[in-house]
Amino acid sequence: MQRGLPSKRPLPSVRKTIAVSSAKGGVGKSTIAVNLALAFARLGHRTGILDTDIFGPSIPTLLSLNGQEPRLSEGNQLLPIINYGVKSMSMGYLVGEDKPVVWRGLMVMKALQQLLWEVEWGGLDVLVMDLPPGTGDTQLTITQQVVLDGAIVVSTPQDIALRDAVKGVEMMRKVNVPLLGMVQNMSVFMCPQCNHSTHIFGSEGVAQACSKHNVPFLGDLPLHASICDDADRGKPTVVAEPGSGRARAFVAIAERIAKDINL
Repeated sequence: MQRGLPSKRPLPSVRKTIAVSSAKGGVGKSTIAVNLALAFARLGHRTGILDTDIFGPSIPTLLSLNGQEPRLSEGNQLLPIINYGVKSMSMGYLVGEDKPVVWRGLMVMKALQQLLWEVEWGGLDVLVMDLPPGTGDTQLTITQQVVLDGAIVVSTPQDIALRDAVKGVEMMRKVNVPLLGMVQNMSVFMCPQCNHSTHIFGSEGVAQACSKHNVPFLGDLPLHASICDDADRGKPTVVAEPGSGRARAFVAIAERIAKDINL
């Protein structure tokens, strides 16, 4: 009998699932993922976020949920932890804030399977998956096992980040995941004192890459101290400064994605 790839399944009680990828660390992917999840919730959708980074989970910090431990349902499933109206699950809830995950591949894959299939989401319109950087085992397992309604690739405009981002684009194509588009992060720095704008990492890198590789360009997000400060204190920009231009930029991207996936 011929053996093939594992069949893809939708996550239980989740209507739409999107993946946020970067293929390169340090480009603000997790901050964007959590703000997009909060933007979906702000638009009235029942929303969750799944942190699939086993070694460096960020979602507990971003949602001010460090130290929280999930309870088990009657069916022995993990119950998500909620803040700001968004349900969340992360390895960070299971191993503790300061404990490193020093595991080999089999243990990592076992933990990932638990996060994917043993969480009782309780009915979601949309789940945002925050993928770890790279194009390795975790990304391959998710894209081969889970029905994804689309993927977003995050990059800064500089060439060194774009090179890896393009690899992320090509990976999604190779595993037949619909590409919703690319987001350009840290596109422009606006001085809070004089309001002068500076393109520290370049200005058109992601847009040019999108044009070259036939990928939709979803939008720009600025390099702004408040976005970083909001994330560090566990109150992301969409809830900390809902009326700001920065929050509106996240919501605009979420609105476009919602339309593209028929949310």
